[in-house]
Amino acid sequence: MSTQNQPSQKTYHTKATGLAALTVSNHSSENELKLYGSCFCLGGQGHSVSVYRVPNFYRVLQEQDEQKQISNAQELKDAFATLVNAADSQGPFFLGANISFVDVQVAPWIIRLSRVLKPYRAWPDPDAGSRWGAWVNAIEANEHVKATTSDDELYIDSYERYARRFP
Repeated sequence: MSTQNQPSQKTYHTKATGLAALTVSNHSSENELKLYGSCFCLGGQGHSVSVYRVPNFYRVLQEQDEQKQISNAQELKDAFATLVNAADSQGPFFLGANISFVDVQVAPWIIRLSRVLKPYRAWPDPDAGSRWGAWVNAIEANEHVKATTSDDELYIDSYERYARRFP
């Protein structure tokens, strides 16, 4: 069987990059309490908040048919709109001026919109002046979110297999 037209097996990132790598380094001293995580895999993170956003994210990313991508993207936008409608009207975070548990749970997915869906599926930037835009900007600018976010290349590389549908 020829493997000429098959994509080569790719090695994916296994360590955080950028500011996230610095955060890992700063918190990697030996301790009897061990917390495990991955630089790209969200597994069960944010399950209580993202239970219906996560499947929509992957449907947008994995779909190869352009019309279905558009439909799936609208479902994801609608899911985020549901959260925005429940959020404090002034913001910029979900409950108001300060970051909360909801923000922390949704942040990993918000940062993946610009780092994964934008390059692979032309995800749009938030409308300037919108409540959604204020929330996205607040998440992106938060020092704690920044400190736990890897370089864009890690996200592009880590999600390529989903976007292109290969191992």
